[in-house]
Amino acid sequence: MADSNSESWTENMSGRERVRHVVELLDEPTPVQEIADRADVSRTTADDELQRLQSDDWVTETTVDGTKAYDLNPVRMLFDEVTDLIEAHSRDELESQLTELKEEQEELATEYGVSSLDEFREQLADEEFSAEELRERRNVIATWEAINTELGLVKHALHLYDDVIGLSSPRTDSPSTLA
Repeated sequence: MADSNSESWTENMSGRERVRHVVELLDEPTPVQEIADRADVSRTTADDELQRLQSDDWVTETTVDGTKAYDLNPVRMLFDEVTDLIEAHSRDELESQLTELKEEQEELATEYGVSSLDEFREQLADEEFSAEELRERRNVIATWEAINTELGLVKHALHLYDDVIGLSSPRTDSPSTLA
């Protein structure tokens, strides 16, 4: 944190909140001391909060260069993303999104004369391309991978839609136990 923001950072959030905020931004396994430094807390505070987050399945413990480290739990992240999609979109909107993503994927396949991302990747090794063409193809690969990720998330959301809606809706069919 920069000094100008450090004061408000430490005044507006507890140490544990700062650790959680840092963890939410992780994009790779990160050692405890680095998390503590980013959160401007002691290593002990960071380690305690990280252990609590691990017990709640928010993070997983690993090692980086022989040092204890933590990373976001990919299973939890998947379920959170699917749940967010379901909460933000109706079933019809998700079905429309699935159609649009599939169309984008098919347009890429048609444009490059391939049937899959794997086949497109094989062309990189099989054909001679200029540096410019290789850069363009790397961008296409990144786009195709992003589409595939979104397709997977939308499909999961559609599979789980009724269950999530049913579980998150207030139950009105059971009698209240409050007097």
